[in-house]
Amino acid sequence: MPYRDQVLIFDADDTLWEFNHLFERVIDDYLAWLAHPTSSPVEIRVVLLDIEAANAAAHGYGTAVFLRSLRDCFQHLNERPPSVDELSTIDALARPLLEHHVTPLPGVVETLSQLATRHRLLLLTKGATDEQQRKIDTSELAPHFEHVHIVAEKDVDTYRELTRRHALDPATSWMIGNSPKSDVAPARAAGLRAVFIPNVNTWALEHAELDDDDDGILRLRTIGELLDHF
Repeated sequence: MPYRDQVLIFDADDTLWEFNHLFERVIDDYLAWLAHPTSSPVEIRVVLLDIEAANAAAHGYGTAVFLRSLRDCFQHLNERPPSVDELSTIDALARPLLEHHVTPLPGVVETLSQLATRHRLLLLTKGATDEQQRKIDTSELAPHFEHVHIVAEKDVDTYRELTRRHALDPATSWMIGNSPKSDVAPARAAGLRAVFIPNVNTWALEHAELDDDDDGILRLRTIGELLDHF
């Protein structure tokens, strides 16, 4: 029996459209270009992920921070800063991230159109404001949402502030996304319910263990399945 009169809060990247797969492609190209003589691609990925985690904590998210991580990784591995030409190459490798025109995943437009007729829909995405806004604009999905929020981080305080700002009833408000760490766990900690829709391309830093016995988490395979529940 579908839930009625809910507030549905949607994540954007890798929930409404694919995006992290582009970072993976850039990393593959970066590793091929580096061709490091002693460290394997697997080992370099571990180093890069650690650097990404540190830079995300210090500087936030987005392509500019990712570029910083690629440069920092180069310096760490080569024990010297990249040259001007090497910086130019790294920037060129990451250019597709800025030029990519996002397209909603199959079923997204139809699902949002139907859900908006019976629920309040909000959009909550994290990252660099200009970059996220560009993706939202090119997706043409903003008209489906009552409010769009771009935040620096999605933590418990973010969800508490969202609950306060929109006078949400946590028992009837659901965060919908692909990230256990940013979409599900902090929303549940703030008292909201959550819908987890896994994506195989979810960034490694967004992984987290979820409680299989938590009946406040609804697990679906595709976004279109929301129509069976809401």
